[in-house]
Amino acid sequence: MAQWTSAVGAAQLARLLNSQQDRPAGPGTRRPPAYRALADGIRLLVLEGRVPVAARLPAERELALALSVSRTTVAAAYEALRGEGYLESRRGAGSWTAVPAGNPVPARGLEPLPPEALGSMIDLGCAALPAPEPWLTRAVRGALEELPPYAHTHGDYPAGLPALRATIADRYTARGIPTMPEQIMVTTGAMGAIDAICHLFGGRGERIAVESPSYANILQLMREAGARLIPVAMAEGLAGWDMDRWRHVLREAAPRIAYVVADFHNPTGALADEDQRRRLVDAARSAGTVLVADETMSELWLDPDVEMPRPVCSFDPAGSTVITVGSASKAFWAGLRIGWVRAAPDVIRSLVAARAYADLGTPVLEQLAVNWLFGTDGWERAVEIRRAQARENRDALVGAVRRELPDWEFEVPRGGLTLWVRTGGLSGSRIAEAGERVGVRAPSGPRFGVDGAFEGYVRLPFTVGGAVAEEAAVRLAAAARMVENGGTSGVEMPRIFVA
Repeated sequence: MAQWTSAVGAAQLARLLNSQQDRPAGPGTRRPPAYRALADGIRLLVLEGRVPVAARLPAERELALALSVSRTTVAAAYEALRGEGYLESRRGAGSWTAVPAGNPVPARGLEPLPPEALGSMIDLGCAALPAPEPWLTRAVRGALEELPPYAHTHGDYPAGLPALRATIADRYTARGIPTMPEQIMVTTGAMGAIDAICHLFGGRGERIAVESPSYANILQLMREAGARLIPVAMAEGLAGWDMDRWRHVLREAAPRIAYVVADFHNPTGALADEDQRRRLVDAARSAGTVLVADETMSELWLDPDVEMPRPVCSFDPAGSTVITVGSASKAFWAGLRIGWVRAAPDVIRSLVAARAYADLGTPVLEQLAVNWLFGTDGWERAVEIRRAQARENRDALVGAVRRELPDWEFEVPRGGLTLWVRTGGLSGSRIAEAGERVGVRAPSGPRFGVDGAFEGYVRLPFTVGGAVAEEAAVRLAAAARMVENGGTSGVEMPRIFVA
């Protein structure tokens, strides 16, 4: 019986491998043999989760043709991978990817660093900050005071607590977008919201247009749902969306869903202006595309003179084209798993009905905590703390990277939590791998793209500051030197693998 559970074609694997090319070798730099470079490339794809474990690889002859190399080169690479534990084979069943005994299976998204690794690893993988105390504690105490009446009920509220739905609706109304509680569903974080939307509108095989780059975990969620992702390139730098490309994709591909982050885009930090928002809503309406606007970063402007455009949903107040997703996770704390959806009442009813087969509802105590924050000055004061933390960390990280890695290029965003960095011609995947060895975790650019795009980038979030930011830049510089010198090959990977 075959041990593989999926397959990767020769053309697809060739595209992924070709995206890993480094800058040309300098004088005196030794290039590894062709078979070794191929084995290292496949190993990197497995370790990053871009080729899943237990995926059947192409036959040697097929891959050799796709890569324009000899079959002997592919055979030697496969043999090397088998010897290292990254490939298993059986006569008649082919060869499939694996991980060496004792190594955890790599994640395909971005997960927080395990607590036991925090002492030795600087974590630049998860774009989340510690809770803005004392407001978390105060919110939980306030929630406990409101809990007794709910304890006498069944505790299942598939649409969310009525009190919190009304509060969220009032907040949209206060922003100039009249909203009824019937237009709100409370979810388990923004990921829970987008998962529900994808299952309602984006069944297996449906086209979903996504910004390129886009948020890695959302891309993986959509892949797992069986969607066909259509990347739409962002405009250069922090300019937001390229509207000519968006109009072309919406007109020609007619995707069922388009997913966008207009407010301090993850990972680039771009802020779409008001005209771009209006034009994208009009284009989506004309194409019959559901536009999902993720505004989880909307309150994280870091510079005091930033003028925030109107929300995307303000150009579709009834919610017939735009579905808005919000969350407490980025602006407040990731451990408070409360998100919400704003849409037309009939869409909310459909989402709520489908929820009976998913998680039934969101924890009551956490909903009460968020409602307490919204109902007092706690939310605004906590978000002020969060902005100050992120601003200080951003400035420290930017200064440190500029000093230690002057060849790396980026534009400084005026909000959000992430820095999108071009790595001076080096492979972001290899920098991420080398970073694991020197004690810094930074996700590579291809995690945020489709089919191997953005190999020359890494994403650096504003999660550390001060001396830790300085040390993180020093370790990234050490990782870059390892890649430049070809020092990543043949080195044992750490026992803890993090995506």
